[in-house]
Amino acid sequence: MIKAFARYFIFLLVAAGLVYGGYRMLNPATSKPTPTEASESAHSDSVVLSDAKVDASGIELAKASSGVLRDSMLLNGIVQPNQELLVQVTPRFPGIVRDVRKRIGDRVQKGDVLAVIESNQSLTPYELKASLAGTVIHRQITLGEYASEQKPAFVVADLSTVWVDFSVYRRDLNRVSVGDQVLIDPADGGSQIDAKISYLSPVGSSDTQSAIARAVVPNTEQRLRPGLFITGRLALSAKKVGVAVKSSALQTVENRTVVFVRNGDKFEARNVEVGQRDPHLVEITSGVLEGDVYAAQNSFIVKAEMTKGAGGDEH
Repeated sequence: MIKAFARYFIFLLVAAGLVYGGYRMLNPATSKPTPTEASESAHSDSVVLSDAKVDASGIELAKASSGVLRDSMLLNGIVQPNQELLVQVTPRFPGIVRDVRKRIGDRVQKGDVLAVIESNQSLTPYELKASLAGTVIHRQITLGEYASEQKPAFVVADLSTVWVDFSVYRRDLNRVSVGDQVLIDPADGGSQIDAKISYLSPVGSSDTQSAIARAVVPNTEQRLRPGLFITGRLALSAKKVGVAVKSSALQTVENRTVVFVRNGDKFEARNVEVGQRDPHLVEITSGVLEGDVYAAQNSFIVKAEMTKGAGGDEH
């Protein structure tokens, strides 16, 4: 009896051992992550980039700060000489051009001699002088030709101010008023020029179905050249927000909207919630604080470095 019980007990132990061994084979224990795997996981949302590499990559850094979001309208225009500071210099008497002293582009002072003409009436020469200080923008006489008193020989314009005439389509005319602010882009790589609409044409063009909105713009640095096309952004409304970043700073990582914030020599992908925006700025309602330094331009380079699995090591 006792021996039978002992044999039965041993059988149960062997059976239990076999069952446990089979369970371990079918469900191996989860291995602990290696230090490398743990490091990669910890750094999956960051990448180290030295200041030298940031500069070489053209990554522009900026500080998150309060900003003004503007509802605006893009306008196309053309630069014109200020017609109130322009003179057409016409010969007093018809005659032959004996000397030409100035050419297009020359700067002149009031009273400077532009040309010498021999009068057909008296056969004596007289001087054709500038009646305004400015720049010669047009010349219609050449040496030895006949100059008529019916046609201007020179056009002189003071280009220290110019007109910028914007075309406003009829559907937008009720949105534009005298005094509205317009930011003009000279397309020369410099900053925009702040100006105001000073004139709105009471008549329109039948060809383009548009009317002119004009800004008189200071041009002491000669950034605006008559005859060139130009664009301007008309400000319609403005709203101040607590924290804003440049639109180019936003990137998408694993279906998350992020901004890359600089912390030492590391960029961290911060999840952000965005509010309102305009063509240049985006309101940040959470994720970035005022004063945080972030990748404002070429932030896609930071994303590419992080995607390559740089982790905490710079490549």
